[in-house]
Amino acid sequence: MDWGAKGARDARIFRKAGAYLAKGNLTRVREVLKEGRDLAEREEPSKMARRFSAEMERAKAPADPAQE
Repeated sequence: MDWGAKGARDARIFRKAGAYLAKGNLTRVREVLKEGRDLAEREEPSKMARRFSAEMERAKAPADPAQE
């Protein structure tokens, strides 16, 4: 898989997670990000796997009402 295809795949995964986040479905957000992380870890020892993991941690954190 070339870099362009990997980038497009990662972007689709992040958009999918964003759609679930907009609906308030945090469980599904974490599932989608975990799938993305697993794909990234299999395909490349990459910063993308770390980005997926970081976003999973952010999805676990309770929302800060001061930021809303």
